[in-house]
Amino acid sequence: MGSFTAPVPARAQACLHAIRAVLLAGSVVLIGACGKNDAQQRLVLTGSSTVAPLAAELAAQFEKQHEQLRIDVQTGGSSRGVQDARKGLADIGMASRTLKPDEQDLVAHTIAWDGIAPIVHQDNPLQQIDRAQLQQIYTGAVRNWQELGGADVPIVVVHKAEGRSTQEIFLAYLSLSNREIRADIIIGDNQQGLKSVAGQAGAIGYVSVGAAEHEAGAGAPIRLLDVDGQRPSQAAVASGGYPMSRPLNLLTRGSPSGLSADFIAYARSQQAEATVRALHFVPVDARQ
Repeated sequence: MGSFTAPVPARAQACLHAIRAVLLAGSVVLIGACGKNDAQQRLVLTGSSTVAPLAAELAAQFEKQHEQLRIDVQTGGSSRGVQDARKGLADIGMASRTLKPDEQDLVAHTIAWDGIAPIVHQDNPLQQIDRAQLQQIYTGAVRNWQELGGADVPIVVVHKAEGRSTQEIFLAYLSLSNREIRADIIIGDNQQGLKSVAGQAGAIGYVSVGAAEHEAGAGAPIRLLDVDGQRPSQAAVASGGYPMSRPLNLLTRGSPSGLSADFIAYARSQQAEATVRALHFVPVDARQ
């Protein structure tokens, strides 16, 4: 088998000539500049599946301004975002909640606001629900929609996995622990929740208001339920009165610097507002 030798680019040839010249001169130097401008730079973001679509869209826009930069956005839940940022496994973590008291070693940079909406299949005639009914459903006290004035259809309870901030906020609102939940389906990200509810007439779940509004507007067979008389919407979240609102945060270990600082500044800028609204989230400046 013959061998293949790739042609050496002109810039690389120039660097090689420079190295040979230094060696021939008998000098010992550390050469780090050759090809430095050609090296691809990378940022890694991990964490919340709610923040991820927004971060990915902003990343795509930011990359266009920085030709040598690639931004890798990975999901896995807010807990992963916290841990990866803390351990240095990610340049920036993502969390769709406020930092807890034992997470104050991190710095949160809010890029938008969102809420959590209970959702059902569009064929479900129920239009609203209250806290007590949600408690009954998620603890298994009520197992058929007929008991709540709906059709004679068994309730399929869709619940978030542990480590997801959506689950934590939902359970806190209901004053329940995860041990009390009687779930039929455990899901991870918002898309799994949306698909689970859209695929079963008796299902109920809870997901990001932004994700639910976006999917419903695109024709997904789901409906957002009013919660204790309030409609889950961007306007409700912006008002500050919606009961299950939360910040969408980028997390750093200490004050950000370099490209991390530049990207966070872009994500919080007025340039990003149109993208925040397009994904059905509330811009930071619009929060009352």
